[in-house]
Amino acid sequence: MSFLDNFTTDIGIDLGTCNTLIYVRGQGIVIDEPSVVAVEKGTGRIEAVGVEAKRMLWKTPGNIVAIRPLADGVISDSDSTEKMLKYFISKVIPRHNLFKSIRMKIGIPSCITQVQQDAVMAAALKAGAKEVKLIEESLAAAIGAEIPIYEPAGHMVCDIGGGTTEVSVISLGGMVVTSSIRIGGNAFDEAIIKHIRSVHNLIIGQQTAERLKIEIGNAIAEKNVDDDKIRKMEIRGGDAITGLPRRLEVDSVEVREALKEPVSKIIEEIKKTLGRTPPELAADIVERGIVMSGGGSMLKGLKDLIKKETGVPVFLVEKPLECVAKGAGEAFELFKDMSTRRSIYENLND
Repeated sequence: MSFLDNFTTDIGIDLGTCNTLIYVRGQGIVIDEPSVVAVEKGTGRIEAVGVEAKRMLWKTPGNIVAIRPLADGVISDSDSTEKMLKYFISKVIPRHNLFKSIRMKIGIPSCITQVQQDAVMAAALKAGAKEVKLIEESLAAAIGAEIPIYEPAGHMVCDIGGGTTEVSVISLGGMVVTSSIRIGGNAFDEAIIKHIRSVHNLIIGQQTAERLKIEIGNAIAEKNVDDDKIRKMEIRGGDAITGLPRRLEVDSVEVREALKEPVSKIIEEIKKTLGRTPPELAADIVERGIVMSGGGSMLKGLKDLIKKETGVPVFLVEKPLECVAKGAGEAFELFKDMSTRRSIYENLND
């Protein structure tokens, strides 16, 4: 560590559609909260941020609105995003340490436009960062998963976030092939909501759909499970015809059917990326497997279904939710080391 490092705080951020995670170098993950802001209508005054604000979703009085300032991995409300970041950073950096220079590296989907990238950087700078750099989510996830990305070998990473899924092949520190689609954990929830309404005429909210997904959601039938042992869950919602509250028991087979479309699209994107991968790197992937990260990758049976459909081994990282933030934070030192190594070779060429 250099002398200047004593006056610099390196922060890696996964600015996610559903959750924001912040990694501070030397401390680890220090923030893991929902990307939700509750504001007062008219004045725009912040009422709550994070966990407290999420509790208010769809339950606020007329003068308060709880919103998600990011959609599909990009900023949809710049002002709320800036205030949310300021709040999280104030929790991370004590006031007596605010003289320190804050460097941020933020994970972003590769599919976002330059204008959207500028919006992320502007929000971070207004939130107090002195230096902001962006890094592709799959590259950050690979670093966070401790994949040796600078090897002359192919590594495939599939990062399934709340709003997007990014599939990339990485070799020698860069992305050789990458693709990103606006499908993730939120699309899973929406698919469940749509299915329950169309089949049972029951209207449920996003939080109920999320609980179904987490508790009994699955992508492939479990082995050796009899019909009488299928997992079931009772939910409550509003009847679409009468408007009255009603209970309904849903089983894991029905949830799997509801998730079929978004899951199939993710698998199709993985297949397309494999098809565009150079032969030598594809051979490495067949041997090393596909590494999965992000909250959406935790859907039960998803890695087994991907393995079945692609014929390639699939591995879920130990802490899927933390990979992007951790990798973004560690990228400062990793890229610094690589720059030092490159300068040695450049001297040899002079």
